[in-house]
This record gives sequence, C-alpha cells and structure tokens, in this order.
Amino acid sequence: MKRALLIALPLVLLLAACQREAGPDPLKLTGKMFVFNYRLAYATYMVTLEQTEPLPEGSIVKAEFENPAGGAPLTLERKIFPNLTRVVLESPDVTCVKKNQPYKVAISVLGPDGDTLQALETQVTSNIDQSILPEKALVVGPAYDKNPEVFKDGKAPAHFETAKCAV
Repeated sequence: MKRALLIALPLVLLLAACQREAGPDPLKLTGKMFVFNYRLAYATYMVTLEQTEPLPEGSIVKAEFENPAGGAPLTLERKIFPNLTRVVLESPDVTCVKKNQPYKVAISVLGPDGDTLQALETQVTSNIDQSILPEKALVVGPAYDKNPEVFKDGKAPAHFETAKCAV
C-alpha cells in the first residue's frame, strides 16, 4: 500500500504541475447598451470592459453581436493596449432592434499566440424600438449640413419618415 502511494503521489503532483493556473478574468464587463444616433439614423451595440488584470502584449478581443435583422452575427476584433484600462466595443450598424428583446453578445479575449484567455457572454436589451429613428440621416458631411434628401428646399418636412425593418 505504501509503495502504491509512493508511486501515485509523484504522478499526481506531476499532473497538477502541468495545469495552467487560472487567475481572475482579465476583463470585467462594465456596461452594455444600444446607441441610437438620431442625426445619422443608425443604431449600434456598445459594450464596455475594464481591464482588471494585465494582459500579454499583442492580446486581442473578438466580439460577436447577434444580428437583430437575422442572419450571421456581426463581428468585431480589437487590439488590447496594455496601458488603456478600458476597452470599448461598438458593433457595425444594426437594423430591426426591437424594444425589450434580448440580443446575445459573445466576447473572447485571445492572447498573442491565439489561446483563449477569457470568454464571456451577455445580452443587451433596448428600452426603445429602432422605429424611433428617421428613415434617412438628417445631416450629411463633416459640418452636419442638412440632408437635402430630407430637407427639401432647406425646409423641414411636415412628417419625418421613420426607419423600418426590411426583414
């Protein structure tokens, strides 16, 4: 019995030494919402993360946002800078956002070698519907000039057309 224990103990210690130590997650979710830009007539997801543990140089964060219009998820990849404590992820423009409908967001933190350092999932729910947005941008260009397609002869229309879901 003692002999079996003497053989098994080093084997157990060797196997334990091979395991990677799992410390606290390097990023913590600090905010999530939909951003509706009324002037430019678009909506996006915005997720913020705080760096709580140092990450190796060359780490990246990948995000997959559920597409409210259906189809493949919208993807985003960002480099993580060690000196910046906050990571802000803003999706490509989205359409068909519905009020009180939860939408899935999956985030992966990858080290420089491509290994997953952290994975997290969350949901983002809007308290308004995308139909509050105008159908076309109200302004154009760097000076935010009135959009001539909306403001005919420089005058505001009696009724602004609102965004519609094309699905």
